[in-house]
Amino acid sequence: MHTILVVDDHRAVADVFVEMLEHGGYRTFAAYGGEEGLETLKTVTPDLILLDIMMEPRDGWEVLETIKKDAATASTPVLMLTSKQLTPAEMEKYGDAIEDYVLKPVTDFELFSAIEHVLQRRQAIRSNVDRATREGIDSEIIREYALLVRSIDINKRFLNIFETRYNLNNSFSTSNDSIGQALKNLDATIRVQKTRLQEIEARIR
Repeated sequence: MHTILVVDDHRAVADVFVEMLEHGGYRTFAAYGGEEGLETLKTVTPDLILLDIMMEPRDGWEVLETIKKDAATASTPVLMLTSKQLTPAEMEKYGDAIEDYVLKPVTDFELFSAIEHVLQRRQAIRSNVDRATREGIDSEIIREYALLVRSIDINKRFLNIFETRYNLNNSFSTSNDSIGQALKNLDATIRVQKTRLQEIEARIR
């Protein structure tokens, strides 16, 4: 049974997520604010954290930065909860630190799908890393492989979401040049990452 920590400063909202997750078969803890969430992490080791963005006095991004700076929690996957769309600027700043983001309101199916996608990706990477380690593949190559697989998957998720949100086509034509350029850069990054991943996979198969 996977353990999920829900961090949201609106108690009623957090409790709804807890009930939803418990009905889905997860072991769940709730923290009603960022500071309480960080305190909970001192005694609870979750498999995944659902972290609200719009909290006070410390918002979710500040709490995320603290989580990722602590060696004890840095590797714990974090899904951001939000009632507003993530911006390209937020994606560029925090994309390496989060696994996905979930828009409120969310159905149980959507929430479970997002959680299981992250957990299954994490397990698949671990299995391939363990195999490559046993086969004596260079540790730096293995590390790069793990980072690339995760990053490509997350970047593709962000790109699809932003294309839908801004009604963009493959040419990224948009009235907002900064948004169009940000997404064009993201698309280029994914292409480079895929090429490099193919090179690495040819070495570790």
